[in-house]
Amino acid sequence: MTFKAILDEIENNLKKILDDLSIHDKSFSVEPAKPGFGDASSNISFLLAKHLKKGPQEIAEMLSERYSRCANTLVLKSEAHPSGYLNFFADWKRLSQLILSESYLDTFGDVDLGQGSTIVVEHTSVNPNKALHIGHIRNIIIGDSVSRILKKANYKVNVLNYIDDSGLQVADIIVGFKHLGYGQEPPDGKKFDHYCGDDVYVKTTEKYESDPSLDDVRKNVLKELEDGTSETARFADKITKRVLAGQLETCWNLDVFYNCLNFESHIIRSGLWSKIFENIKEMGLFEFENEGKNAGCWVIRGDGKEEDKVIVRSNGTATYIAKDIPYAAWKLGMLEDPFNYEKYEKAQSPSKTLWQTTLDTARPVSKNFTGDKVVTVIDSRQARLQKIITSLMGKFKSIPDAYVHLGYESVTLSSETAKTLGLDTDGKQAQMSGRKGLYVSADSVYEMLKEKTIQETLKRHPEMTVDEIQNIAHHVSVGTLRYEMIKQDLDKIITFDLTKSLSLEGDTAPYIQYSYARASRILEKSDMIPSIDIDFSLLIETTELNLIKNIGLYNLQVRDAANNLSPKVIARYCHDLAVAFNSFYEKSKVLGLDDVNLEHSRLCLVNSFKMTLEKALDLLGVKTPDRM
Repeated sequence: MTFKAILDEIENNLKKILDDLSIHDKSFSVEPAKPGFGDASSNISFLLAKHLKKGPQEIAEMLSERYSRCANTLVLKSEAHPSGYLNFFADWKRLSQLILSESYLDTFGDVDLGQGSTIVVEHTSVNPNKALHIGHIRNIIIGDSVSRILKKANYKVNVLNYIDDSGLQVADIIVGFKHLGYGQEPPDGKKFDHYCGDDVYVKTTEKYESDPSLDDVRKNVLKELEDGTSETARFADKITKRVLAGQLETCWNLDVFYNCLNFESHIIRSGLWSKIFENIKEMGLFEFENEGKNAGCWVIRGDGKEEDKVIVRSNGTATYIAKDIPYAAWKLGMLEDPFNYEKYEKAQSPSKTLWQTTLDTARPVSKNFTGDKVVTVIDSRQARLQKIITSLMGKFKSIPDAYVHLGYESVTLSSETAKTLGLDTDGKQAQMSGRKGLYVSADSVYEMLKEKTIQETLKRHPEMTVDEIQNIAHHVSVGTLRYEMIKQDLDKIITFDLTKSLSLEGDTAPYIQYSYARASRILEKSDMIPSIDIDFSLLIETTELNLIKNIGLYNLQVRDAANNLSPKVIARYCHDLAVAFNSFYEKSKVLGLDDVNLEHSRLCLVNSFKMTLEKALDLLGVKTPDRM
């Protein structure tokens, strides 16, 4: 239960006091206290002011007096604050024992929100025509971190990656290969996904402006892709699979893995649309337009000033949204699964098998990658489309929040970082565009971070082997990229800066990782084995109690992050925990004390911090090197 134990004790006693006062159905909060407000605090006095016709401070004094007569295990005393809050002070000997003992368990931080139910998290979903750029990484890291947090909250999570292998951007690179003479092999030393994005895609789109006849070529290619049986479609399948392999290599390097790859071409050819179209019409979710500009079309009515959205054109062809609607219903398990499954040709991880959809019936393999609920990570520019799908799925399944769009804003590069990576922005932030070739690949950012980390590690540890330095540089680089993508609110634009993100000070991954390495070095130097068989009453310093309190908040933070699908909650917690540890480290000597019992107690606390931070960072996909 950790710190939640004292909050529960306070809440239960306050409810008993309200019952004695014949006050029922009053909601109030009990929260970890801000500095100056004890260890826990409640707003109950403010909520009773109208009912009791008294001021909050007077009510708080009355409640504090009554609370002193309650049976308490973890609360030492209560106190009325002049502001009207009711504050509580912990019996830290007992609470420290509870928190530190539980922190040594593998299950520390587990919360049972999901109760074993299944949830789908879909993320990445980048067109297979180019390498992943730094903007895509925000989507990928948000999705992966949310998946990890939901698993900690006892959900069974199916992670999907939607591969749009039949859209316009794929048609563009096929035009480049088939009609503009681009070779199928990249220059030496260049990944195929980089070659397709940097050369074939960008230069082909430039050709459209100078050669209007290519527009008809593009339309024909797109038609052949959707048909699926043509030589063009087979060629496109080969090309997109090679691009996808490069993209997945980038993701795996960032410790991001999936359960299944779902191909749009399979969705189109599976007949899912025809299976759901009649059902949705019968439910009245689509309307037939008899007049106006959409005459003869099936539409979804817009809310307020929003325009109606055409689903089926007057000629009977479905619009692009018609591919997303049946796929969303499939993810929620509302349609019979038309797919078979096969293992992806490359192993993503020894313990994580990657499956992919197939329409091949020769060797049928059944899997279930659907969920009771779906979270789709897509940037905020797709908000209107996702709002339509969310509304449809809520009505179709009769559960309003069954389908959730987790939106986020874009990523820009600081002018200095853009310049370092060869992008001239005239001193401005770099807005990225794959079509114009104005982007920086995730691979190049990773390599730049890694090189800077190698140089810094060599300065600090010239005695290390090449393998040790490479390993540290990899974990710091990946940690830096991941942390920078999730420490901001999702509705804020991120401006990524290489130099600031690698700082050992401030709100950065290296700062937090260095705190872990510092704790590891303390334990390494000690000749004692840390355990929870200690005298907890010796841990009385303010910095010690603050660190214990932060450790004890872990499961509350996991609950908050899972409920709100917010990795930032865990990122902020990791930083706060590291700050609390560094404050303790600066003011409390651990090793070489004359008092063996105190030294043992502080070693227990250091080890508790180390294990808790490792667990919390793992939810963000950030590894913890023992040395930096």
